[in-house]
Amino acid sequence: MKQEKLSLNDVLVRPIITEKALGLREQRKYVFEVNPLANKNQIKEAVEKIFNVKVEKVNVINIKPKPKRRGIFEGRTRSWKKAIVTLKEGYTIKELEGEH
Repeated sequence: MKQEKLSLNDVLVRPIITEKALGLREQRKYVFEVNPLANKNQIKEAVEKIFNVKVEKVNVINIKPKPKRRGIFEGRTRSWKKAIVTLKEGYTIKELEGEH
């Protein structure tokens, strides 16, 4: 089974800026929403090339949709894919450090 090649700009959707994600930065971990078709190798390559850092490891989580209600209207949140990227010692993503 051959997987299509995503461009570097298509792999990372956006950084996740939450209190928990900001706390992980002390451990050199950065959290991103990624394309659902992206694999760990593509995520690692994209982060290394875009931010000019070295990646130690990548953990990936598929977020399932949750049921939501607004009065009589029922629906679900969207499903998405989250990646927690651990950088090698001595590296930080300066573009994301200034956001908090």
